[in-house]
Amino acid sequence: MHTVIWIALAVVAVLIAARFGAFSGKPPANIGVRDGKLKAPAKTPNSVSSQADLWPDAVQKDYARIEPIALQGDGKATIARIAAVIADLPGSEIVEQSDNYLYARFTTALMRFVDDAEFWFDPSADVIQVRSASRLGQKDFGVNRSRIEGIRVRLALP
Repeated sequence: MHTVIWIALAVVAVLIAARFGAFSGKPPANIGVRDGKLKAPAKTPNSVSSQADLWPDAVQKDYARIEPIALQGDGKATIARIAAVIADLPGSEIVEQSDNYLYARFTTALMRFVDDAEFWFDPSADVIQVRSASRLGQKDFGVNRSRIEGIRVRLALP
């Protein structure tokens, strides 16, 4: 019986810690576009990037590879549509938005884990380059890929 009480107390303690941001991680450094590239994908399988092949040191390139997002009109219009889609997603927050770039944060409801996503209109490729990564952990169990693919599907809806 005492074991059950200790387990229950431990679960409550973890949930309280989560509510106070213990699992949110630190915001990523040097995000944004530098020399025509978004930040490199993580070296562990917890991120996706449409520019994974541009980073020779990215260990998990096969895991990280994802297609860029096709334009819906011009770059500015597509970024605006992506922002509208993201605004409707639970746990989303748009942190930064311009005509050609969008940075959003996604927070899970229960444990308050945070993922960061970037979208950039790449004028040379005429697509939206994308990067999405978990702040904590070694694996994301496909969450970042699913989120980006879900955004892609919603963009295609009329």
